[in-house]
Amino acid sequence: MGERKTPVIVIGHKNPDTDSICSAIAYANLKRVMTKDDYVARRAGHLNEETQYVLNRFGVKAPDYIGDVGTQVKDIEIRETKGVSRDISLKKAWTLMKDNNVVTLPITNKKELEGLITIGDIATSYMDVYDSRILGRAHTRYQNIVETLDGTVVVGDADAYFTEGKVLIAAANPDLMESYIEKNDLVILGNRYESQLCAIEMNAACIVVCEGAPVSLTIKKLAEEHGCTIISSPHDTYTVARLINQSMPISYFMCKENLITFCTEDFTDTIREVMAKKRHRDFPILNKKGEYIGMISRRNLLNMARKRIIMVDHNERSQAVDGIENAEILEIIDHHRLGSLETISPVFFRNQPLGCTATIIYEMYQEAGVPVDRTTASLLCAAILSDTLMYRSPTCTEKDKAAAQALAEIAELDVEQFARDMFKAGSNLASKSPEEIFYQDFKKFSINDISFGVGQINSMSDSELAEIKERLLPYMEQSWQNHGVSMIFFMLTDIVRESTELIYMGSNASELITAAFNLVPEKESFILPGVVSRKKQLIPAIMSAMQQ
Repeated sequence: MGERKTPVIVIGHKNPDTDSICSAIAYANLKRVMTKDDYVARRAGHLNEETQYVLNRFGVKAPDYIGDVGTQVKDIEIRETKGVSRDISLKKAWTLMKDNNVVTLPITNKKELEGLITIGDIATSYMDVYDSRILGRAHTRYQNIVETLDGTVVVGDADAYFTEGKVLIAAANPDLMESYIEKNDLVILGNRYESQLCAIEMNAACIVVCEGAPVSLTIKKLAEEHGCTIISSPHDTYTVARLINQSMPISYFMCKENLITFCTEDFTDTIREVMAKKRHRDFPILNKKGEYIGMISRRNLLNMARKRIIMVDHNERSQAVDGIENAEILEIIDHHRLGSLETISPVFFRNQPLGCTATIIYEMYQEAGVPVDRTTASLLCAAILSDTLMYRSPTCTEKDKAAAQALAEIAELDVEQFARDMFKAGSNLASKSPEEIFYQDFKKFSINDISFGVGQINSMSDSELAEIKERLLPYMEQSWQNHGVSMIFFMLTDIVRESTELIYMGSNASELITAAFNLVPEKESFILPGVVSRKKQLIPAIMSAMQQ
């Protein structure tokens, strides 16, 4: 198929919030405008209610989901070896292999893979077969015999099949021939009239006349009367005898059981293991519909192109889409602390201490001199208002406010009203299960070999937060055990009161928060006045307490 130029994927973290999704969409658009190349926004997780509201409000299609960015079969070069019919001869298959420099041919019926024929199969047919009746057992079409022997049909139907009898050479005199020619045999002979006549009278199914010898009208007439096919070949008897087995259809020798095939969606890590256990040179590839599209071999995996990725709104491996270690990371645009992610080669890295990745994206539009259209402005403004809790978060900077106001002017948004509508949509969780609520905005962190997870819900209603708390408390222990982390925390953040109630689970979780904030728990939670930011307030305090 030649070199594949796949699009660059712009993607946020596994539990995408409004900033993660909107920044990916806006940055993919900016890169397309700047480079004229193909950049696509993708998401690594399910959309939360708030983000879905934003996309619906501005008529933007949600980015397609991608759960793993590891290299797949569709990312590597697939050789377009055309499928052949099961009826072609071994000789024709051999010629096709030589012409195309391949050792395996796929046998297809339209787009359905029926089997495979290899050079080894052809060698076996030529070197290991001593059965004189195999041509009939293989149901060989006369047209195959004609093509293999470079001959012509003198009498008979080229599309008919030789299905019974043995193949023999008429080297003896007619009297002796009568003792070994049987009905439906195929007889190879020369220009001797008596031999031709004897074979026909013995009800041979076919005679092959060698060296282009002429066939008399009498012999032709007799052959027609007896239903005997006559084929004329320019080759001598030895050559015809040597070639004739090559006229058999490949269907007789093809491998059709337990075929090892791969799908375009399969990951190369998986197929590499299968390839290592099998000695096949080539493997057929099917598309998602199960249709044959081409072949690959082990060497296709040597220089395979990795998926090209731009990460936005995160830089930690634990938060990144699965398979990130097998991808080629080109850029990272983020506003969080530096994490543990390592890259194979240098990347463009932009990390600024701002309240939102969307603010950085807006700055990049300005730096590139690319106008921000109304839809993009709406998305970026929504992201900033969401991440900064409408400027209430301590992570919010003057740059964030200025960017949001400028974008709101382009989008013609009433910031106050829009933010309230957005937060209301995001906190409408009555129909969601505790699991869905818990993972709506959940991230993992680690320090000094201690791992912990933190989820968060923002609401403008204290009664709704109280209801969510009652539903989450029974689920906390299950989540803690499933994740295999030391501690689990969940922030119930009241946007209006600018405070958080923190519920927790795990060994030493209560002692850690007590040390971090110099507070004592109230029953099963901590009340954290003024704390609304996971990134800037909760996580730094927890990590500081851990280090001490």
